[in-house]
Amino acid sequence: MEKKNLDWGNLGFTYMPTDYRYVSHYKDGQWDDGELVTEEKIVLNECAGVFQYAQTVFEGLKAYTTEDGHIVCFRPNMNAERLQGSAEKLEIPTLPEGRFEEAVEKVVKANAAWVPPYGSGATLYIRPFIMGSGSVIGVAPSDEYQFRVFATPVGPYFKDGAKPITIRVSDEDRAAPHGTGNIKAGLNYAMSLHSTMDAHREGFDENMYLDSATRTYIEETGGANFIFITKDGKLVTPKSDSILPSITRRSLIQVAEEYLGLTVEHRKVKFSELEDFVEVGLCGTAAVISPVGKVVDHGREILIPTGMEEMGPVTRKLYETLTGIQMGKIEAPKGWIKTIV
Repeated sequence: MEKKNLDWGNLGFTYMPTDYRYVSHYKDGQWDDGELVTEEKIVLNECAGVFQYAQTVFEGLKAYTTEDGHIVCFRPNMNAERLQGSAEKLEIPTLPEGRFEEAVEKVVKANAAWVPPYGSGATLYIRPFIMGSGSVIGVAPSDEYQFRVFATPVGPYFKDGAKPITIRVSDEDRAAPHGTGNIKAGLNYAMSLHSTMDAHREGFDENMYLDSATRTYIEETGGANFIFITKDGKLVTPKSDSILPSITRRSLIQVAEEYLGLTVEHRKVKFSELEDFVEVGLCGTAAVISPVGKVVDHGREILIPTGMEEMGPVTRKLYETLTGIQMGKIEAPKGWIKTIV
């Protein structure tokens, strides 16, 4: 199979339409069988539920070319499970069992020429989503939906790669207790856009959000979970009912325990503890791990001991082990890697 003629090593994290995408329609109480299509544009009624009441949930995962030349996906069953939970929370009909992974596999196979080659640093980003497509004017769930999956080749999420970033403590709240912070709903990300862009205008890469009830506990950023390393080498991850259950974070916990022999604490983390950690990172599908070098709390700079030049040693081991598993260089735990081609 001949790859597309792209400058794989210089791709940004931007959308580029590929040849095929998948679509399945929900109507009259059931999902149809779904199919691959070539048209990337969607025609919807102006009164569609996705437009009127933001009834949409999504996922993000990647396809990789491994060292031995296979195309694989990383833990798509976890994305399938999370999408179902998100859908239930927004009164969206869940997909038939196995449909998510079937659709992802079809899209990756059909776009195999767009999967970046091994060693390029790029991947094929896959975006599954469900949206309310039926007309609705009263505040109620839509009666029709579309489940779609598209893919696009991408480079690193942060253009400087593993270079440590600077984040600020946000005055705004990302999610309310007992709200939708623990699901991957489009509305959550819309709420973070102003705060994110304001941070960029002020010279910061991201925001650190605190819990909205007491503003004493660290939650997450607009699109990633936090990880912390203690002076004695423990991995600490914040625990909260309003944090998205990151697949990358859960994978890193297992990597830390089973591959690196680290002690892991998944617990509530007070903001006052921040100065006690020796390494700080953000983790998620897009970037895997992005090291944090500095946190600014309303003008007060909190410098992370690992500095602004490179990723800390424990964080680097976590990053290299997880990406090694994803790329086929390190043997993966059972069920983590789904071979597509």
